[in-house]
Amino acid sequence: MTLKRIAWVLALLGGVLSSSAQARPPARDASAAGAASKEPSADARRRSQDAPFAFRGIALGITLDEFRAGSSVRATPLGSVPVCETDVQAGALGMRLKSHDSLTVACRWAHRADNGWAVSQAVVDGAPALEHVLRFARVDGQSALHLYEISFVIDEITAEDLRDALADRYGPPRLATPNVSATGAMPMYVWENAVSSITLCFLPGTRNGTLTYLLRGSDAWVKSVVRQWQASGAEAG
Repeated sequence: MTLKRIAWVLALLGGVLSSSAQARPPARDASAAGAASKEPSADARRRSQDAPFAFRGIALGITLDEFRAGSSVRATPLGSVPVCETDVQAGALGMRLKSHDSLTVACRWAHRADNGWAVSQAVVDGAPALEHVLRFARVDGQSALHLYEISFVIDEITAEDLRDALADRYGPPRLATPNVSATGAMPMYVWENAVSSITLCFLPGTRNGTLTYLLRGSDAWVKSVVRQWQASGAEAG
């Protein structure tokens, strides 16, 4: 190869390498892009600290009307619907009948069976719960009923699996029973954020679990609601 041709090849290679270097983004830009891609998840975690916990899309704090209007039925069999203490069907389910002016209202999912209405089974972590209830109350004198508690009774296997799933999603529980091997101990795990909590408790004996989603501070204002009802002497419930 002549010197002239060698010089031409070297010049050509130099141009290709230069173009490639120009097309490649600087390393610091790539790292900045990586950091930016991580920012939404960090923001999402921060937002989760300020938003009430939700059970499979049903968020604490929603109104009773929003709960009824939503299509978020988390129960089996298919075709289950919310039935609340303000519905005539509630009596067939063994629930109290209340008026639309009631200060507190409980709801369950139910379905039509061959012999009338029957309570459905809420689906928790892919398994049917043994019991469930969603509770609403008028918060601080507001006219609308708001969801302040969702509670379930689930079997031991589901509870253990759910404990791990909650830890994966929300991190280690803020509170856990220190000595679960003690006789009569009731292992308890609590996840909290700024406005709500999730409590998973293993019952002694049966080892079934209770799972409770609760708005923070709701105990105080629910007691206030009860005092209002007692003072009024009305059948608001």
